[in-house]
Amino acid sequence: METVKVNTSQHVDIDYPVAGLGERVSARLIDFGIFLLVFIVFALVFQMMGVFGGNGIISYIPLIIYAVGFVFYDLLFEIFMNGQSIGKRILKIKVISLDGAQPSLGQYFIRWVFRIVDFVLTQWLGALICVAVTENKQRIGDIVAGTTLIKTVPRTQFQHIAFHPVAEDYTPVFANVNELSDRDVELIHEVLNTYYKTRNHHLVYHMAGKIANHLNITLPNGMNELDFLSTLVKDYNQVTSRGV
Repeated sequence: METVKVNTSQHVDIDYPVAGLGERVSARLIDFGIFLLVFIVFALVFQMMGVFGGNGIISYIPLIIYAVGFVFYDLLFEIFMNGQSIGKRILKIKVISLDGAQPSLGQYFIRWVFRIVDFVLTQWLGALICVAVTENKQRIGDIVAGTTLIKTVPRTQFQHIAFHPVAEDYTPVFANVNELSDRDVELIHEVLNTYYKTRNHHLVYHMAGKIANHLNITLPNGMNELDFLSTLVKDYNQVTSRGV
């Protein structure tokens, strides 16, 4: 499986499964199919209402509404559906920033504007060639915006959930763990999952060092970096659950 290496805001590299050219095209075709269906429904409804074929600007209102929806569809859906259009959600892919965070409004806007280059001016060839040859599988808009598309994998198993309850009598080891953010803990959990799949010790050492420096703490005697990260997750879950 092809992956894209994302350098997070904590300067830790995480490998995510990248969305390939076929998935991108399939998602786009699904979106086009939805718009075709909507157009047919629009045409039938407004034809029955006698709007089409009339005189004046009113007869063009349905087409104007449809055109506006078509133009802004990707931008609005990616902003309000966490980087996904309907087609992307069905194919389980999403837009992500190369720093591992959710893209900003500016990044969504830039990749949307560059659709003109990727799809209109180059007749899709710009996007297809760029995705095929770039290391991170990016179209031109992604390169300029600093984004790419990754596959989303639902984590349904209990051990795959970063934020899950711990025993009520559990005593946190690190008192200042509340200085971490939800995003920090999600990243720690991602590092732990990656380690169990790849046995990449360097990733664990790097992450543990970053977090230890951030919290200004020293690992206790007898605790290794892997145990340190696992303990932080448990501590955070316990401390944050008390505040609920």
